[in-house]
Amino acid sequence: MTAPDPLDRSSTIAVVGTGTMGQGIAQVALAAGHHVRLYDAAPGRAELAEQAITERFDRLVDKGRLDAAARDAARARLAPAEALGELAGAELVIEAILEDLGAKQQLFTALETVVGDGCLLATNTSSLSVTAVAAALRRPGRFLGLHFFNPAPLLPLVEVVSGTATDEAAATAAYETVVAWGKTPVRCADTPGFIVNRVARPFYAEAFRLLEEGAADPATLDAVLRESGGFRMGPFELTDLIGQDVNEAVTRSVWESFFQDPKFTPSLAQRRLVEAGRLGRKSGRGWYAYDGAARPEPRTAALEKAPAEVTVRPGGQGPAAVLPGLIAEAGIEVVEGEPGGAYDGCIELPGGGVLCLADGGLATAFGDDRVQFDLALDYRAATRIALAPSDTARPETVQAAIGLFQALGKKVSVVDDAPGLIVARTVAMLVDFAADAVAKGVASPEDIDIAMRLGVNYPLGPLRWGELLGADWVCEFLKLMHTTHPTGRYAPSHLLIRRAASQERLL
Repeated sequence: MTAPDPLDRSSTIAVVGTGTMGQGIAQVALAAGHHVRLYDAAPGRAELAEQAITERFDRLVDKGRLDAAARDAARARLAPAEALGELAGAELVIEAILEDLGAKQQLFTALETVVGDGCLLATNTSSLSVTAVAAALRRPGRFLGLHFFNPAPLLPLVEVVSGTATDEAAATAAYETVVAWGKTPVRCADTPGFIVNRVARPFYAEAFRLLEEGAADPATLDAVLRESGGFRMGPFELTDLIGQDVNEAVTRSVWESFFQDPKFTPSLAQRRLVEAGRLGRKSGRGWYAYDGAARPEPRTAALEKAPAEVTVRPGGQGPAAVLPGLIAEAGIEVVEGEPGGAYDGCIELPGGGVLCLADGGLATAFGDDRVQFDLALDYRAATRIALAPSDTARPETVQAAIGLFQALGKKVSVVDDAPGLIVARTVAMLVDFAADAVAKGVASPEDIDIAMRLGVNYPLGPLRWGELLGADWVCEFLKLMHTTHPTGRYAPSHLLIRRAASQERLL
């Protein structure tokens, strides 16, 4: 049996809901060569959307990205509809109305009396159950989710979501149509948050928790995740851009949908921000102020003298195995220490203090002269590193640790002793969430990594990152986090434990 073909370019696409997302989806379908009908229940909204889309095409012509003939042809294929009945000839209807289950069910129930039996019906919901919306339909097999990302004309990712009743042929036809539109679709099951909004939760949640724990301020946490973790934006500045109310609502929806699983617990600090009306850029203030005030600077240590030599204890520096080589390149003598003892894998500093990679526990728990350093995506390219001294670390040890990383060309942020530090804690949780999504059949490993790179611009897919770190390293890291915070939040997923034990690939 051959797979269903994409919808023919001569077919009509209907878009219901003419806000920013609806307009963007309509523009994508027009650019692919389809006839598009726009409908909105509010009188006059469809006509305004038609005008806005036309103006976008005009701007593309002005910028030389579209020729005038193509613009005129697209404009001729676009028409507003005054009544739902005018969508009768559509072969695909995509809904982008408010996130309300009853409203969506009412709309699609009405659409079933209008469109033909072969018409595909799709919702662009980001937070509601596709299965629940379809439950009210006479023919739920043709219903699915097509979750575009904003702005739809620019962002390539589309999550193609199959509800419990979705026919495979309908999902495949929608998938192939999205491919024909020049987008990158990923297939996923109907679970809370789908792929991106499920797997991405720790990126925000761990930073907010570190703030609540007093580890560091927003500017420092953002800077470390950008400059050491390789993320394009930090979680505080990103949620200010998204809107604190929007981000918090998604987090709360996923948490409630998972029956208040502690892994998805929302942030009290973010809740207070929303209650105060500090919603981010759109309100003029969120984590940061947008009234012209200067952005707070991240915490950056003053210049310290680098040690003349360090001793590297064998035993595996794990993800930080490149550091001894970088230290030697900086002109600091690297002495190979004897194996055995409590400091295997650590870097000994002059005076007896030790520098160790964050392992998921508190530096202070060892009761010695210790400084932990954070994970980096690429220790050579990173421009900042976070250090967390134990409560028993001597000032000279902290100064030597700062000077060592400064000699490697890094800015140094000294933060309070927090289990797992910043990048390591965030990345370990992202890896685990992705592994759990694979185990529960949300999507394939490949589609999860594609979704996280294209949907939220992560520097690596989390499963690829987990492969580089090693499933065993991530698993042991989370086990120690779980020992420190025994709430279930950090308990490693079953698939991660299995991959660590078997040494099988995550991706």
